[in-house]
Amino acid sequence: MRNSRPSKQSGTGDDDSNEADRFRLDKWLWAARFFKTRALATDAVAGGKVEVNGERAKPSKALKAGDSIRLRLGPYEHTLIVRELSGHRGPASVAQTLYAETPESVEARERLAAQRRMAPPTFVFEDKGRPSKKDRRDLADFIDRKRR
Repeated sequence: MRNSRPSKQSGTGDDDSNEADRFRLDKWLWAARFFKTRALATDAVAGGKVEVNGERAKPSKALKAGDSIRLRLGPYEHTLIVRELSGHRGPASVAQTLYAETPESVEARERLAAQRRMAPPTFVFEDKGRPSKKDRRDLADFIDRKRR
């Protein structure tokens, strides 16, 4: 035997408590119920929808308690502070204890939601098959009025 001491793998920390205090970003977002599947969380992080401490992050970014996360979901933007780490997806009441949302973020989201409620409804196409002759005429009239 050449070496009687157990070998350490490269890249591991000196103590295991450091690894216990950190968790993958995509797994935490899934556990905190921001995404229905972990694959959706990974795609959002890889697509640049998530920033950790002001920097774009990778799905494997190690989170720790106290980190700041900026998350864009549709038209809404959440600014979160990580309170606890968890890799298990539990009930929503438990998931809400994993983070704290900043008051500015809550206010901005509520303001945007109110604006969206007050906005006039947009055109909704109901998928009923091919448009009828009347539908085509109405559409042609609408386009002609827009061009004038």
